[in-house]
Amino acid sequence: MSTNASLDGPMNRPRFSLNPSYRWYVVMMLWMIAFFNYADRQAIFSVFPLLEKEFGLTKLELGMLGASFAWVYGLGAPLAGWIVDRVRRKSAILAGLHVWSIICMATALSRTFRHLMFFRAAEGLGETFYFPASMSLVSDYHGKATRSRAMGLHQTSVYVGTIAGGFFAGLIGQRYGWRWSFIVFGGLGIILGIFLKRFLVEPDRGALDRAEAGSNAKEAARLPFKEFIKLVLGTPTVLTLMGAFVCANFVAVVLLTWMPSYLGSQFKMSLAMAGLTATMFVQLASMCSAPLGGWFADILRRRTPGGRMAVQMIGVFGGAPFVLLCGMTHSVALLLVALTAWGFFKGLYDANIFASVYDVVRPEARGTAAGFMNMVGWLGGGGTAPIVIAYIAEGRGLGIAIALASIVYVAAGLLLLTGIVFFVKRDTARMQASLAAEGN
Repeated sequence: MSTNASLDGPMNRPRFSLNPSYRWYVVMMLWMIAFFNYADRQAIFSVFPLLEKEFGLTKLELGMLGASFAWVYGLGAPLAGWIVDRVRRKSAILAGLHVWSIICMATALSRTFRHLMFFRAAEGLGETFYFPASMSLVSDYHGKATRSRAMGLHQTSVYVGTIAGGFFAGLIGQRYGWRWSFIVFGGLGIILGIFLKRFLVEPDRGALDRAEAGSNAKEAARLPFKEFIKLVLGTPTVLTLMGAFVCANFVAVVLLTWMPSYLGSQFKMSLAMAGLTATMFVQLASMCSAPLGGWFADILRRRTPGGRMAVQMIGVFGGAPFVLLCGMTHSVALLLVALTAWGFFKGLYDANIFASVYDVVRPEARGTAAGFMNMVGWLGGGGTAPIVIAYIAEGRGLGIAIALASIVYVAAGLLLLTGIVFFVKRDTARMQASLAAEGN
């Protein structure tokens, strides 16, 4: 895997004169890491019935277990993003992979509900570094012409990892006990990190964006935290994207947390089959549509600054009716259709989560921006969804609770529409002008 990179500076970071094919190798390597990022976090939901039986847990306690990851993941995200903007992203990615893999294996040591809560929360802290670092790194290999496609392709790892985590955790748990699920996934992650250390290369931060803007300036200084907050508050497009992500992540976590239990109770599926069905149809459909969403967004972005957001808006508005159908139908056939359609529209949105933000955020602040996106998405969406749905389910039933999540998707679409109509054109032009001015 030759990079053909010319080296520059004391850290020997490659300039953007790499072999053009290497930028896609980077996406492939990160794909493998993201696979374990999601397989590890999804595994626990497929063994909820085993944990419920062994530890005598209530639905609210299971919801708290699901939320604990989201809370720590979200709370740690701004700090992780801030650190990522100041260190080699390769180091942050591989260190995070080793840390969360070790914690995943350590979860097998749990003997009480408190132990489960501790390890689940700690895993969130390890995983929170990955997306700020990886998305910032991808943005330095892929500019406006291919950024959504690269991130859409990378996003397919999330779906494959979720399927594998859901199915194999349930299968291993059924045959060998739930502890072996965590040992297997964590151990494989450690091996992968050792292998990829040799091949992943750190690029110059922001060099590609400055070249596209016509600037020959060197890498800009890191943005102080206060200045970053001013940037976010002064860029309405970022605020609308963050609000939409809160809503979209709420619905996604409803699917990941409660769908296996819903299929087991409503349709009498086995543990492994419920875990597979809850993930396979949505995630396979998303895996097909995410690259399509990235390709479509790159085309629209050439025509209008809000092109990527428009694809996201189609995703959430299109997915809302099928979320409703998932919770209301009593037919297995209709349920599978609804899960597949939900997954298709979900992939369109997911492919552009970070690419849309990077259209209006400078390169030296992209790790922090991704960290803030994860914070609001996981605290406002992921941190509340398991508990809110559990609360509604106690009184109205799990199907009704899932169906009501469709309203949250509609709210996401309205936020994106607001950003497209009122803000994104101005914010994109301002960011491009600031990059162009650096070299003059």
